[in-house]
This record gives sequence, C-alpha cells and structure tokens, in this order.
Amino acid sequence: MNRRAFLQTLIAGGVGASAGGAAYGCLYARHALQVTRETVPVAGMPPGLAGLRIGLLTDVHHSRWVPVEDVTRAVRALMAEKPDLIVLGGDYVTWGDRQFVEPSAEALSTLSAPHGVFGIIGNHDDDHDMPAALAARGVHILKDARTRVMVNDSPLELVGIRFWTKKAADISAAMRGAQGTVVLLAHDPRRLTEARALKIPLVLSGHTHGGQVVLPLAGAVAATEFPIVSGLARRDDTTIFVSRGVGTVYVPVRINCPPEVAILTLQVA
Repeated sequence: MNRRAFLQTLIAGGVGASAGGAAYGCLYARHALQVTRETVPVAGMPPGLAGLRIGLLTDVHHSRWVPVEDVTRAVRALMAEKPDLIVLGGDYVTWGDRQFVEPSAEALSTLSAPHGVFGIIGNHDDDHDMPAALAARGVHILKDARTRVMVNDSPLELVGIRFWTKKAADISAAMRGAQGTVVLLAHDPRRLTEARALKIPLVLSGHTHGGQVVLPLAGAVAATEFPIVSGLARRDDTTIFVSRGVGTVYVPVRINCPPEVAILTLQVA
C-alpha cells in the first residue's frame, strides 16, 4: 500500500469510527441509565446523620431530544433504591421551553422519600413556571433558601441556591440560622470555591453532564472550566459530589459518559 492509499484508509477509518461512535452515543448510550452508589464523607457531621441515603437526580432536560420515557426510567430507578431523602438538582427542561414544563414536573411527581423531596433550579429553568409546577407536585423548592430536616434527632440544613447566586455573601445569607450540618444544593459545581470559603461540609451539584462526550486521552473537553466534572471530590473539609445527570443538551449524544441517578450514603469524615 502506497503512502496516499494508507492515508486515505486511515482517514476513512477515523471518520467511520467517529460516525459510529456518534450514532452509538445518540441511539443507545444516552439512554443507558446507571445507578451510582457512593459513600460520602462529611466533616463534622453528628453520628445521627451517618447512614442517611440521599437520592440525587439532576439535569433531566426534558425536550424534543430527551423523551419523557428517559425521565420516568430515572424516577423508577431512584425509587427502587428507597432513598431517605431526594434532591433534584435543576435543569428540568432545555432553554426554558414552556411546552415541556408540565410534562417534566408530572414525570417527577411520583418521587417520594421519608424525609421529603427537595429541588433547586438550574440555568435552563425559569424562575416561576418550573418551580411552581414542581411545588404543585410536592417538591420543596429552595431558591436562595434554607430548610431543616431532622434525622434521628440531628438537624440537617439544606441550603438551595439559584444558578445565578454566586457570591459567598449571598450564599451565607441563605444559610442564616443554620444550626446543623449544612448541605449546599448548587446546580453549578463552581460554587465549590464559595462553599470551601464558608466551610460548608457538603455540596451536591450537576450542570456538567459529566462532560457528556468524554474522549480517550482528551477527556471531557466541554467541561474543563469546572473544578470537578463528575463524581466525588474533596477540598479541605468540603466534599462535593457532581452528578452526570439524566438528559443531554446541545447534541443528543453521550460517549463514555452514561446518564445516572445517584445514591449518596453519608458517613462521618
């Protein structure tokens, strides 16, 4: 084989592999939901909260590209794990598309847990219709607000912030009155910086989709701006878990980055 023929074969093979990977990512991989189970260390947490199982479901992105069946599959998978408490991490639709607000909220309506279902809003959610639709179905929406959950006589403080709330002073204001272990519900994992400064022991996030397309060697190219792209990490006494989420955005493809719901079991750090 001469040099020109070799290069043509190599290029054709690369194009074919790319096309095949994209087709696989669109037709199968983006629907191949996984359940991720992690044990999460929380600094300063009282023993009464140890063993609490939090279900995290985020970045549903119900749209013309993310069918309601994907959402209901995620709901069923999470409910099968029987979590003690459920957190919804935002981006229930894409680009605030109102035609999907009610269907998305309805698909999530069967979620329930002994200590409640709580949610925040992401950058794709409007500030009224989506929160109202979820609240009408029993989800406690936290918009720069705090609520206390009592578990085995130990207080767990859930602080939920909007995507656009970024200053440490504003997050601190939302925490005002907290007396127990604080869990910051922040759609954007970049809030790890502020949480660390405020000595918040646990942050739960989404937003990155885990990169959505993770290439060999190059990694999650589209998510390099984030301190953590997916999974569990720790900075000083602040632990963060970033979920890959359920849906997709921009392109309906996932490669080496399956959708997930997460079960997080708290332990004393």
